[in-house]
Amino acid sequence: MQFIVKTITGLAILSAPLAVQAQSTFLPQGSKHQPFLNRLEIKLQRNLDLNVSTIKPFSRRTAVEVAEYADSLQTATGNLLNKVDRANLQSLLLNNSEWVEGDRSAFASKKSLWNTFYKTKANFFEVDENDFFLAVNPVLQLQLSSESDDSDKTLFLNTRGVTLRGMIAKRLGFSAYVTENQERGPLFLQDRINQFNAVPGVGFYKKYKTTGVDYLDARGSINFTAAKYLDFQFGYDKLFIGNGYRSLFLSDYGNSYLFLKINTKIWKFNYMNLFMELTPQTIRINAGNKLLDKKYVAMHHLSLQATRWLNVGVFEAISFGRTNHFDFTYLNPIIFLRASEQQNGSADNAIVGFDAKANVAKKLQFYGQFALDELVIKEFTSSKGWWGNKFALQLGGKYIDAFGVPNLDIQGEMNFIRPFTYSHYDSVANYTHYNQPLAHPMGANVVEAIGIVRYQPHPKWTASARVIAWKQGTDTANANFGSDIFKGNETRSADYGYKLPSGPKTNGLNAQLLLSYEWKENLFLEGAALLRRLSSDLAPTNNNSVITVGVRWNMFRREYDY
Repeated sequence: MQFIVKTITGLAILSAPLAVQAQSTFLPQGSKHQPFLNRLEIKLQRNLDLNVSTIKPFSRRTAVEVAEYADSLQTATGNLLNKVDRANLQSLLLNNSEWVEGDRSAFASKKSLWNTFYKTKANFFEVDENDFFLAVNPVLQLQLSSESDDSDKTLFLNTRGVTLRGMIAKRLGFSAYVTENQERGPLFLQDRINQFNAVPGVGFYKKYKTTGVDYLDARGSINFTAAKYLDFQFGYDKLFIGNGYRSLFLSDYGNSYLFLKINTKIWKFNYMNLFMELTPQTIRINAGNKLLDKKYVAMHHLSLQATRWLNVGVFEAISFGRTNHFDFTYLNPIIFLRASEQQNGSADNAIVGFDAKANVAKKLQFYGQFALDELVIKEFTSSKGWWGNKFALQLGGKYIDAFGVPNLDIQGEMNFIRPFTYSHYDSVANYTHYNQPLAHPMGANVVEAIGIVRYQPHPKWTASARVIAWKQGTDTANANFGSDIFKGNETRSADYGYKLPSGPKTNGLNAQLLLSYEWKENLFLEGAALLRRLSSDLAPTNNNSVITVGVRWNMFRREYDY
């Protein structure tokens, strides 16, 4: 990875005189503007910038350009956006004002603090000069919860930190996010931490008062444009590939990682190269005073706007372990890494995939992903349940302004993941990072259904309901049925007889109701009720109910959606 760092540094210096295009930072994970952008994509139907937005997070510059375009259509037609949409559009512009063309006087606060802080409504501290922009904001999330099965202990989340973003001469962008966190989550979260020796979404952690955890979450990146259509991002953060609630390619469930992303956007194509440095699984993940081993992933995604309403894409990834060095073979920027992997002896874990998205009637969106880890047609058609038929399928849809109700949005999604998908005979090369899956949080050997209803009757009020139901095969002490992707797949119980799901069955339900009120810009007061039920052929039924109240400021909401 040092080679990549040196290469990108040199390229940045050499290409600086050529960088005539403005370079943007990105919307943060869980941005409040993402639902509005999803709605705009469906309403506009044919907007190329939104239709090729399979790679997330989304560029702030592009988000503003799309919003300003929608605003111009609203001015011309008067029927594109309702009152809540227009308020969300203005909020998006306010929070990304560095890219807004024209008059910004409406973004100024009526009264700043000591003529220094909150000069604008969105940012605690802001500098906006000709060749320099900087926005700094505090980050806070406080939650108190009560759980039915844990009445003796109060659950809590205590997050404090800072986030910043900036831009130099509109050629170099930078961003950072740092928080200190103490958390005692529901019992099923505590069980998950103990099972995988990892806190979902973060890296190194320490025990806090026996059943809690203490961790630092630090992320950041720099961004620049090397040529008119070529953008670079180098940093330590998370990415997401897909249009659904889950991703079968790359999700933001796990820990952040060091990466180099090269994105080429021209005509109807969007092409991403991604190189990642990861940490293989280990029981000593938090031992301290020990340099952890490294592994790597090279990834490509090519997206094509095939028609005005249909977007299709192809994906590939190679996960490989070397003795703490990157294999330069995989620096090949052209898609089809599988050929390079075969030249190396086919020792690495190769995954390919396809995705599609269709916007229909300015009300509906249908999307899907297909990830192929391994497949032999002869074995697939024989119906014998060969273990090596490793693939995953996602099918989903979105319906905005459902049944004629403004800002009532519905999403449904199904995920099917065959046993042993994402696993490998070499456990270092499995599709994981820091003891957490890179794709679906439940690993493999699972069928999942997701339903989401979101209603925003007023710019400040949002109510949502989310139901996740799944059936998963369960490994036992003596048999590997393909659920645990951290196990080498040579430990499988047999070569044939694998259905979906296989092995003893576990049925799960996770349902949540959330009510959110935005008291001030980016300051949310929230209340939630969560019900989780887990029944298994191997263990007694476990029911959890959690009531939560909290306040959230300038950051995403911590979710327990597994």
